[in-house]
Amino acid sequence: MLKRGRGNLPESVFEKERFEIPKVKGHIEGNKTVISNFRQIAQVLRRPVDHLLKYILRELAAPGELKGNILIIGTKMPASRVNEKIRQYAYEFVLCQECGKPDTEFLKEGEFLFVKCTACGDKKPVKSKI
Repeated sequence: MLKRGRGNLPESVFEKERFEIPKVKGHIEGNKTVISNFRQIAQVLRRPVDHLLKYILRELAAPGELKGNILIIGTKMPASRVNEKIRQYAYEFVLCQECGKPDTEFLKEGEFLFVKCTACGDKKPVKSKI
């Protein structure tokens, strides 16, 4: 009876990874790239929108601006490159270096910024001040 019950459950129930780095949704308009789900990505990563925006624009070496929920990058940019930079951001500022879980938050102590894991208690300083 247990095997039959487990067989009726969807495959997603048995996946061990509960955190998935979101992918960008957007298109190219002329010589600009429009990303329509930028705020949602920041919400999933649980990071300030302006921090993620500064990191992405600096890493892409491109001008850009946020208008509502939409990020407009001033050059043509493939989605794969933007997704790669978001993945780098997640590994540097979201995922815990010790246990690998996304249960982290920014913690400011004096002039220093740390990423603190609420799951294992690890605390690491943020390398660059963005």
